[in-house]
Amino acid sequence: MTRSMQRVAEAVASDPAACAALTVTGLAELTGTSEATVVRTARLLGYPGYRDLRLALAGLAAHQQSGRAPSVTADIAVDDPLPDVVAKLAYDEQQTLADTAAGLDMVQLGAAVRALAGARRTDVYGVGASGLVAQDLAQKLLRIGLIAQAHSDPHLAVTNAVQLRAKDVAIAITHSGSTGDVIEPLRVAFDHGATTIAITGRPDGPVSQYADHVLTTSTARESELRPAAMSSRTSQLLVVDCLFIGVAQRTYESAAPALSASYEALAHRHRSGGPSR
Repeated sequence: MTRSMQRVAEAVASDPAACAALTVTGLAELTGTSEATVVRTARLLGYPGYRDLRLALAGLAAHQQSGRAPSVTADIAVDDPLPDVVAKLAYDEQQTLADTAAGLDMVQLGAAVRALAGARRTDVYGVGASGLVAQDLAQKLLRIGLIAQAHSDPHLAVTNAVQLRAKDVAIAITHSGSTGDVIEPLRVAFDHGATTIAITGRPDGPVSQYADHVLTTSTARESELRPAAMSSRTSQLLVVDCLFIGVAQRTYESAAPALSASYEALAHRHRSGGPSR
């Protein structure tokens, strides 16, 4: 931080209640800085802008006045014992799964399964936590004998999307529905005639413009310590598993032998002593 930014940070730390009541102009005047400095400080502290920092300060002030411990999530306080944390997280995960299952469009899911089962090749796009889910789906499809790749590098994703055609499938995984690095390769795949699928928590987001089929995930409650990167993963993995099982059912005659072969090929790695030399 610059010295002027430090003055802003020290002010909000020393009296969050008073600072929460100030506009960006008021806080700039209080600290002898500029509005731009206040905004830059808010962003450095992890907030999109001053409005978000101001809301966080108001929440902190309310906790201080009530005497309650601050919340890590909507249900979990900083001083909750670990067994309570486990129980609350388990309940929240269960609700996320139930909400996702209830909200899944079976017609869209069925169409996506049919497209994947008959695809010449499948590309899956995702970045961050969604990139891990993309890798999970690609790995599952590979193990039942289908050609699938996961792409988290946006340049490679677009380069590969250019090669897709009518018998191919492209899948974009984005909780927000507005991740540019995922939308761009999906758009390219869409323009080249591939069947496109979006797995998203925001079905009205930009990604849906280029998706033939949209599979909606639960928009679970988020917080600073349990952001979308965590809360969305559970629902995304459920959708991935539904796709995988659906495809395995439709391609069982080829999927079962392929799965057995992959197990056999890796069996020696699960034995003590590692691979033979």
